[in-house]
Order: sequence, then structure tokens, then C-alpha cells
Amino acid sequence: MRDAAKYLANTYKRPELVFTHGKGCELYDHRGRAYLDFLGGIAVNALGYAHPRLVATIRREAGRATHVSNLFHNPFQGPLAKKLAKWSGMDRVFYTNSGAEAIEAALKLARARARTKYGEKKTRILALENSFHGRTFGALSLTWPIKYRQPFEPLVPGVEFVKFNDVADLESKFDDTICAIVMETIQGEGGIYPVSESFWKRARELTTQHDAALIADEIQCGLGRTGRAFAYQKLPGAPDIVVIAKPLAAGVPLGAMLATESFASVLAPGMHGTTFGGGPLACAVALEFLNIMEDEKLLANVRERGKELREGLAALAKKYNFIKEIRGEGLMVGVQLSVEGAPFVAEALKNGVLMNCTHETTLRLLPPYIVKSKDVKEFIRRLDTVFAKVQKSNLKTVDTAQAQKSEPVRETRTLAATR
Repeated sequence: MRDAAKYLANTYKRPELVFTHGKGCELYDHRGRAYLDFLGGIAVNALGYAHPRLVATIRREAGRATHVSNLFHNPFQGPLAKKLAKWSGMDRVFYTNSGAEAIEAALKLARARARTKYGEKKTRILALENSFHGRTFGALSLTWPIKYRQPFEPLVPGVEFVKFNDVADLESKFDDTICAIVMETIQGEGGIYPVSESFWKRARELTTQHDAALIADEIQCGLGRTGRAFAYQKLPGAPDIVVIAKPLAAGVPLGAMLATESFASVLAPGMHGTTFGGGPLACAVALEFLNIMEDEKLLANVRERGKELREGLAALAKKYNFIKEIRGEGLMVGVQLSVEGAPFVAEALKNGVLMNCTHETTLRLLPPYIVKSKDVKEFIRRLDTVFAKVQKSNLKTVDTAQAQKSEPVRETRTLAATR
């Protein structure tokens, strides 16, 4: 911690502890204390910690080749791409190191296709208010809260924001100059808000009408988080491009852009690339992750444990009047408070529970897919203790309705790095 304070860039506010190892749904600090992890490395550690099949895969590939460059084939890129195509309904895959890089690839693909077919006038991109897509320049240009964008402006030009789930606003801003609309199927950092069926359907219709790309950001909500392979699979019409990352290699850095053939066919050798994306170790782990998901029937577990989690939270909502709403699907749950959430996160840490607060008033829960009923019950028990203690303090009331009327200022307090 002394070395970190002296030598690391000052980009995160961290508690005074060091996590050293984990097993299952528990993480351990340098003193040996166990923490029930309902944050999951911010939706990354989908199989928890030290899953034996992942450990075996990493050990095996570390002894073979961790990197060979994308100038050559490796044994796992093709099989993983085939599996991702089967899961998603897309046709082609481009590997990246992170979600933000996958967003960048998607933006480049949408612009390249529009330029190839229509010239230089079709370049505008629509994104949604309350969105978060990453920290790189392109991804940041699509990210709504001004506090993330302002220090680095001017950003990528040609981006306009649409009011969340407002079909009329979407229609008013969509024309033949639009090359893409980018949206999180369920907004994560924004507070666990799902895109409505009517909004998605109209976006699909407009993108088809104007030959633009519908880009689904499933970095946080995809790959099983909702109890389906992808969150968009319950909505009418498929996207043209999908971006994924967080749980893809269960903790090893890996992201991907998935696309239909009509979009992916625009790419030719030399147009885009990556040094590290899709290395043999990362792809081997990702392939094993997807196999484990299928073998252990974890989508069903996500649905069942998610139902138990929301039922437990609903019982707490009857007990504590500062709980205003419970949102989400599967193991992606937001607890909307009428008061600031940071004190609850801090007290939960003292009680051996990891969670975080996003958008100042939303407690965000993203436990591993392997979570058991007993873990959910224990989490609810400890959260009850946390709520009971913190409610006695002088909490700051936040007018969440008023906050939604203007550009939100998102307070994100995490215990692990974001993408």
C-alpha cells in the first residue's frame, strides 16, 4: 500500500486492505479475513475464484505458449469464435483486450461500412443518456456523465445523445446521416436500467430503414449475467454488432466484437488489428469458461439464485423505507435508495461483504454465477445488519427524480478496477 501510494497514478480511492486470494465466492485479504463477494470484480469473476478447471487450463497453457501474435493461428481462436457465434447468433468475431477496445472496434466497423457504401456524410453516432461505454476516446465520447468526458474534451465528434427509452426523441434524431446507435441492453454503471422493448424495437426498425448499425454493448449484461446467453435475446430483432468482455475469460483480460456477415465483411487485412487480443492463453480460458457454463448448467443457476436474491431484497424493502426500487435480471441487480449509498458500501465491507454503489444512490450487485442459495441467504442476512446500523446515522437524502431530469453526476465507488 505504501508503494501504491507513492508510485501508482491516483485514479482510484481504495480501502486500506490488500486482497491476496480467493476461493469460490469468497475473497481473502492480507490478514486472512474472508469476504463474501457480491461484486465479482465488477461482473468479471463469473466463476468466482480458483475454479479448478480454469486453474488447470491456465497452468497448462502457461507451460505451452502465452503469446504467438495475430500474424499466426493459435489453437483456440477459431473454436472460441465458433462457440461465441453459436451463443450470440452473430457470424464473425474480432478479439480485443477489453470492453473499451471492443467498443472502439465496433465504432470503426460501423463507420467503415457506412463510408464504403455511402461516402463521407453518413458518420453520426447516437448513444443513450445515462450510458457508460469505457475510458478510451471513442468509448468516452459515447459516455453520458459530463464528469467523465469534460477533462478530456474535445472528444470524437459526431456523437449525439438520445433520452433513455424515449422513442419520440430517438425518432427525432435518426436520419440518413446516422451510421450507428450504441446502447447497453441493460445499463450497468448507470444504475441497472434495462432498455425497453418498445425502444429497442424502434431502434431496430430505424437502423434497418436507414442502413445503420444497431450496436449492443453487452460488456456487463452479456454472457450469462441475466440468465440468458445475451440480454438482447429477449428483445425483438437482433443487433448487427455486439461487444463483450468482462466475464469472457473469467478474470483473464479478453474482449470481443461480434458482428453479422453483412457488417464484418467490410473488414480486410490491415484495416484493424491488435497485438495482444485473442492470445492462446486468454482464448483457451474463455473457451473453457463457456464449456463450464454449459456443463454445469449455470444459466439456470443464475436465474434461480437471481430470483432468490430479489425476493430477499424485496423482504428488506418492506423493512427499510429508504429502499425505493429493485431492478435487474438474473445476477445483475440494482437496489435504488432514496439516500446516499456509499455509507452502506463501507459498512458492508466491515461486515465482510463486497458490493458497490453506482450513480450515487444505486447499490449494484454482481455476484458470481456459481453462487449458492446459502450464499444468497448469508448476503441478505449481512445486508440486513448493514441497513439496520447505517440507517441510524445522519444519511444524506438524494432526490433521485430530480437527478434524472438533468445530466447525472455518477459517483462510482468500487473495490476493483473498472474497464
